[in-house]
Amino acid sequence: MSGVIPYLIRAYCEWIEDNKLTPYLLINTKITGVVVPPGHDANGKMVLNISSSATVSRTISNDSISFKARFQGESRKIVVPCDAVLSIYAQENGEGMMFDTTKSDQGENNKKPSLKILD
Repeated sequence: MSGVIPYLIRAYCEWIEDNKLTPYLLINTKITGVVVPPGHDANGKMVLNISSSATVSRTISNDSISFKARFQGESRKIVVPCDAVLSIYAQENGEGMMFDTTKSDQGENNKKPSLKILD
């Protein structure tokens, strides 16, 4: 079963923009697959404005968020795997959601449920 985080990111992004606010992502730049301009992160974290007006060709798939944006006047391709997203929120009021990005033990996730008949 696919994870719920990409669906929540899409929903929150739409909700924030429908309310005429600006969706921002807080991301972990140390996650494999993150493509951002060097030198714009602080301690492995970065805030990105992902509003329709600040991005070009924004795509939020089940695997990643990708778009083009300008950094210091230069257009850059940005790629953020969904598991690198720490939170999505409205810049104006902070409303949004934080995500638990800690990975649980894969063995635990693959256990089948068991049922017992109780008398």
